Amino acid sequence: MTDWSAVVREYGPLVWQTAYRLLGNDSDTADCFQEVFVSAVKLSRRQHIDHWPGLLQRVATTLAINQFHRRYRHSQRLGDSTDYDAIASSNPGPAEQAEAQELIGHLRHAIAQLPRREAEVVCLRCLSELNYDEIAEHLGLKVNAVGVILHRARRRLGKILEPVQREVKH
Repeated sequence: MTDWSAVVREYGPLVWQTAYRLLGNDSDTADCFQEVFVSAVKLSRRQHIDHWPGLLQRVATTLAINQFHRRYRHSQRLGDSTDYDAIASSNPGPAEQAEAQELIGHLRHAIAQLPRREAEVVCLRCLSELNYDEIAEHLGLKVNAVGVILHRARRRLGKILEPVQREVKH
């Protein structure tokens, strides 16, 4: 029998950090955090979990991407612009904060436009800083497939962010 309070206490910070890096605000992160542990309970009833941190990080990444895609699609239907949330940094000035907020907003917007698998690989590699072997294990892929997916995702992100890059240069 799983001691869920111990699992949440030990791995909750990892789940929160993983979701927050993509979602960028406490409200959405709290919703995702709860969904991760509900999903983990359901999974643990069907199978034995050998590696809690890996499972929880993967579920958090997947659910955060799902939530971000829903939020992105909703904002596109309403014609709203993306809400650029503040990001943490070491004592930036107002200009740096505004620039960082805008850039992180553009990146979140771009990630939301990627196919789901590409978004997962990008988040696991760039936000969670997992290596190719770890990503392959988490997603049930071959290491070479991770490299190909990451390459495609980076190429797509480059195309999506090209107007932003031109804007920054001017």
